[in-house]
Amino acid sequence: MTMLRFYRIPALRESAQHNKLNEIQAVAEEAKIASMETEFCYYVETRKGCEELSVEELNKLRWILTVPFHEDNLSRESFLNKQQRDKTVLIEIGPRLNFSTAFCTNAVSICQSVGLYQIERIEVSIRYLIYTASQSHISKQCENAIVNALHDRMTQMRYEEPVESFALDIEPEPYYEVDILREGRGALERTNQSLGLALDEWDLDYYTDMFKNRLKRNPTSVECFDLAQSNSEHSRHWFFRGKLVIDGQQIDKTLFEMVVNTQKASNHNNVIKFSDNSSAIEGFKTNLFVPSTSFESSSFKEIQKTRHIIFTAETHNFPTGVAPFSGATTGTGGRIRDVQGTGRGGHVIAGTAGYSFGNLLIPGYILPWEDRSGDYPNNLASPVKVAIEASNGASDYGNKFGEPVLAGFSRSFGMRLANGERREWIKPIMFSGGIGSIDSDQINKHPADKGMEVVKVGGPVYRIGVGGGAASSIQVHGDNKEELDFGDRKSVV
Repeated sequence: MTMLRFYRIPALRESAQHNKLNEIQAVAEEAKIASMETEFCYYVETRKGCEELSVEELNKLRWILTVPFHEDNLSRESFLNKQQRDKTVLIEIGPRLNFSTAFCTNAVSICQSVGLYQIERIEVSIRYLIYTASQSHISKQCENAIVNALHDRMTQMRYEEPVESFALDIEPEPYYEVDILREGRGALERTNQSLGLALDEWDLDYYTDMFKNRLKRNPTSVECFDLAQSNSEHSRHWFFRGKLVIDGQQIDKTLFEMVVNTQKASNHNNVIKFSDNSSAIEGFKTNLFVPSTSFESSSFKEIQKTRHIIFTAETHNFPTGVAPFSGATTGTGGRIRDVQGTGRGGHVIAGTAGYSFGNLLIPGYILPWEDRSGDYPNNLASPVKVAIEASNGASDYGNKFGEPVLAGFSRSFGMRLANGERREWIKPIMFSGGIGSIDSDQINKHPADKGMEVVKVGGPVYRIGVGGGAASSIQVHGDNKEELDFGDRKSVV
């Protein structure tokens, strides 16, 4: 197993580098930052037993990593000035190492397509060489402020030294039985506290009764964690079926019943409603160009088939507030997943995106109606950063799946009322909607048979909707700081 490093310039285009320079100049005024240079560093790890690549294999790898017509911009040696003088600081930002990124998945797949089966993993970092006009070293406080401005604290980290291996010296914690049969609810309460499961009083009573009186066995810690995830408000939306009380009066219908009730006055053209990842309405017969066989390379043929129309939407607010680009990408990704997971498989067509955020407070662009006296939480991005990066993130993820963003909206609002009350989208709203299609013979899922195994397919190692717990990748790298306890970016808040 060998780690290879390749460097490519530039990492940022001129406009992006200019914007990034302005950001770090704003958070580190005392450093008097004058300029910066950037480069990518590609970390390429080979499989166990492969100590080095042949010349031909290295040439293939260089071809994959090189921008066409710019072969000289890729090197095995860094392009940045290695002499760390008093007026420079080198900061390298890359993904947290406890899970493979989407970039890695795509890159390794391309390598395998050209016969580079020895490549195990590829990750990319950005190295910033920052020049200052001051005559002294940049203070640690100032350097930390620059680092925070350069990266997404939940998915990225600073590499103090070049990465030598992706292997992490971490042993999974052993699971244990939660002794409800002997200790009752108190055992579950302790597990709830120690694992941060955020089970409420009703949950504790329900699960205690289920295991003690119905199943008559103890749950494991893994089962408790899984129940907290799968049964969380994020996944099940309990409140939609809860009692609705307004001004002390209970409404005769739940919120979900009100939504279902609209179908009595609408067209009866639903083919999927309130029962799947997305809804679908009656579509049309259309001519399709499809492969002759779906499990191997084959010729295409034309068929006629009925395809129904899918529409789905969701919000991804708090994660987008914490890390606008990544939060919006997973908002778009989750909604694309819902289209694809409808029935026995839907097809993505196009998306929409919408954003609501507070006063933009654009530097050097003062607008008379914007109130600049309000404070913003340290763990949330500024409205102007949300406006730019969330839009970029939603489009970026959609583009990777061939889904263009065709329409959307953005709203900026913040004001102080006469009574002193502040009204503003401090936590932004990120709305993601999408349209798709589904074959008429694929709208129903097959029922599960007894004895089938349940396979949970998910992302890396983030907690999903578990009490707003910090991403466990933070725990892996020992950065368990209060400022990082944001809650999971996949949670819908």
